[in-house]
Amino acid sequence: MTMPQSLSKKIAVLLKSLILTALIISLQSQFATGGEPSPKSIKLTQKWPQFRGPGGQGHSDAILLPKSWNEKQNVSWKTPLPGQGWSSPVIENGMIWMTSSTQKAATKEEIDKKLAKNTGSQPLTIVGEVTFWALGVEFKSGKLVHEIKLFSRKSPDPVHTLNSFASPTPIIEDGKLYCHFGTNGTACLDTQKKEVVWINDDVKINHENGPGSSPTLWKDKLIFHCDGSDKQYILALYKKNGEQAWKTDRSGKMHPNPQLKKAYGTPIVTKINGKPHLLSPASDWLYAYNPDNGDELWKLNYETLGFSIVPRPVLGHGKAYMCTSFMRSQLLAIDLQSSPPKIAWRHKRGVPNMPSPILVGDEIYFTNDKGGILTCLNAKTGDVHFKERLGGNFSASPLYADGKLFFSNREGKTFVIQPGKEFKLLSTNELDGAHFASIIALQSSLIVRTDKAIYRIQGASKAEIRR
Repeated sequence: MTMPQSLSKKIAVLLKSLILTALIISLQSQFATGGEPSPKSIKLTQKWPQFRGPGGQGHSDAILLPKSWNEKQNVSWKTPLPGQGWSSPVIENGMIWMTSSTQKAATKEEIDKKLAKNTGSQPLTIVGEVTFWALGVEFKSGKLVHEIKLFSRKSPDPVHTLNSFASPTPIIEDGKLYCHFGTNGTACLDTQKKEVVWINDDVKINHENGPGSSPTLWKDKLIFHCDGSDKQYILALYKKNGEQAWKTDRSGKMHPNPQLKKAYGTPIVTKINGKPHLLSPASDWLYAYNPDNGDELWKLNYETLGFSIVPRPVLGHGKAYMCTSFMRSQLLAIDLQSSPPKIAWRHKRGVPNMPSPILVGDEIYFTNDKGGILTCLNAKTGDVHFKERLGGNFSASPLYADGKLFFSNREGKTFVIQPGKEFKLLSTNELDGAHFASIIALQSSLIVRTDKAIYRIQGASKAEIRR
């Protein structure tokens, strides 16, 4: 006997309703005593290993996140941080790790010497010596329990006044923290023994504006960009000892002006036709490499000037979405299923130079750096759904978690947005400090690093859950 289709649909709807009700009751019971949801019972991710999270896309499976907060509301703890650094936090085994730097002032003679060598026109920070640190903060208590010196460099190259000496986000894996500082060096820290395992200082390039590229991991290799005004290549180090695994020079023709050859991008690995491709945005070209050996698989010209690239590409719908940054940034949707890959569509207005875009479903969202115009496009076609002004200046990349979008600006404000084809601002929240690092979400909390402190913004209250 066959069940009628209408009855079958009703039973399916009823089962979904029962499952949802059971989940809500479970979460309510876990918060009944004011506690947090149990990661074991709801299987939430307990690790945030790299820039933009587990997949490098700015997505989190965190739940019950607050929509509103300030210095006095929904702050579980706040911890001032020593030194300066714009790197985003990473988390493993209940410990939040970040990099930071402390500086010694340069003499007037040192400053004059550095300025005489500078070929650019950007405002710079010049110091006499810089020391690099790994900071460890307990996720539960907010206590700063580790300040571990990695290494120091005398007379380092200047950095842009909007940059820091510790801007690249580290990566953590199985207790090893890989900290990259561009031409100043790369270090591996054993977070259990609190010992520096190795330091590699072989990379010598002219960033012009300081380091910005975050590394990525592939199997036994740590991979990062080395795109200076003088030399441009991509490099892989062995994780175990920091020795060079492979090095590949950029092969694409670039503008003859050295200032237009530099870039600060972060690579990402994806599979195309079942094979791994390391997508690497550099000046004027998107490259694809074999991450095992560094062989160039293909490259694609932007068909427009693109340099000083900061945003990390996002992936979906068989496409890679990337920003060309300077001089006038464009968002390119690159069809990875085409052979060879090609540009499917491009958007030319209000595209960021520094913040990465974020893809949620069929929509892609981004804010420009100056003025904070939020744009939402159809990710498949490039058609515009809306453009709305949030205001402020943006460096940090956005987050998607708990069905909400989070965009943070350098004025200390975070805008919480409801995803969709129509603009809906849920709240505007302000903290004391500038957002250069990107917000992350873990379990039922937001972890927010400003230029002054790090915060744990607690999840929903019991009253919010009952509603």
